Amino acid sequence: MTLNRKLRSTLAALTGVAMFAGAAQAADVSINLGYATAETSSYGFLASKFEELAEEYSGGTIDVKIRCCAQLLTEDEAFKAMQLGTVDMYIIAGNNISPHFPLIDAFVLPYVFEDKDHAYRVLEGEVGSQFAQQLYDATKVHLLSYGFVGDRDFYNSRNPITKMEDMKGLKVRVPKNQVMIDTFTEFGAAPIPLPWADTPTALQTGTVEGADNGTSFIKSQKFYEIMPHFTALEHFTYFSPLLASDRLMSKLDDAQKDAVMRAAREAGIFQKETMSAQIDEIRTFLTTEGQGSMQTAEFDRTDFIAAGLRVQDRYASEKGDDFKALLGEIRAAAN
Repeated sequence: MTLNRKLRSTLAALTGVAMFAGAAQAADVSINLGYATAETSSYGFLASKFEELAEEYSGGTIDVKIRCCAQLLTEDEAFKAMQLGTVDMYIIAGNNISPHFPLIDAFVLPYVFEDKDHAYRVLEGEVGSQFAQQLYDATKVHLLSYGFVGDRDFYNSRNPITKMEDMKGLKVRVPKNQVMIDTFTEFGAAPIPLPWADTPTALQTGTVEGADNGTSFIKSQKFYEIMPHFTALEHFTYFSPLLASDRLMSKLDDAQKDAVMRAAREAGIFQKETMSAQIDEIRTFLTTEGQGSMQTAEFDRTDFIAAGLRVQDRYASEKGDDFKALLGEIRAAAN
C-alpha cells in the first residue's frame, strides 16, 4: 500500500471513529423534571427516586435534572408546556390536570374511593391503564406513574370542625377545579379559587381562612405555624402523576424508553411505600403540643359524605358518556 493510500485509509478510520463517538454522544439525553412544591414534599421522593433509577437503568445515557419549587413553571402552566414540548417532565396534582383533560375529575369527586385499597385497584389496574391511554390520545402527554395516593386534610384559622355546619361561610382556598369548588359549596363554605403559588400569602394575610392539602404538604409547607385547627376530613383523594411530554419520549431510543418507564413505575412504588408509612406519624406531629401544635376535635363525617355523594350524582347526570362510564368503573371496583 502506498503512503497516500495508507494516509487515506487512516483518515477514513479516524472519521468513522469520530462519527461513532458523535452518534453515541447524540444519544445522551438530558431531562428537566419539575414540580411546584418544596423539595421535602412527597413530590421530592418521587422525583429523586426517578432521577436515581432512570440514570442507572439507562446506563448513564440519561441525565435527570430536578427543578423543585416551581423553578420551571407553576402546575397551572406545566401541562400546556408539556403539550408544546417546552417542558420535559412534571409532577402535577390530578385536580390541576382537569382544565386540560376534564375526564380526570371522575377521580377528584368527593369520597369517590372507599379506601386506599379501592383507589389503588382502580389506578394501578385496567381502569388506570385505559385512562392513561385516553389522556395521551387527547393531549399527547404521557402519564408514567400515578404514584402515592393520599387524602387532602383540612385546616383553618376560624374554628374547630366537628360537623358540617361548622363550615358555614368559611372562606376556603380551593384549586381552580370545578369539582372542588362545587364540593365546598355543598359543604356550606365559601370557596375561593386560587393557584398554589398564591396560597401561602392568602393564608397568612387572612384573604382565606382555611384550605386543604395532602397531609404531608401541611407539614412540608409549615402551614401548622399559621393555621391552628386541623381536621382529617379525607374528603378528596389525591394523586400526583409523573407526566412526560411526547417530544421528550420521541427523543428516546427503545432502551432509554424502557429505562424511563421502569424507573417511573418503581419510583411510584417507592413514593407510595414511603409516604404511606409516614401519614399517621405526620398527623401525630401536626396535632401534638410542642410540635405542630394544631388543635383537632372529634367530628361527624356523615353529612360530609352525604354532600359528597350529591356532588357525585350531579356530575354523573351532567357529564358525558365517557365520564359516566369511568365513574361506573370506579364504583364497581369498590365491591
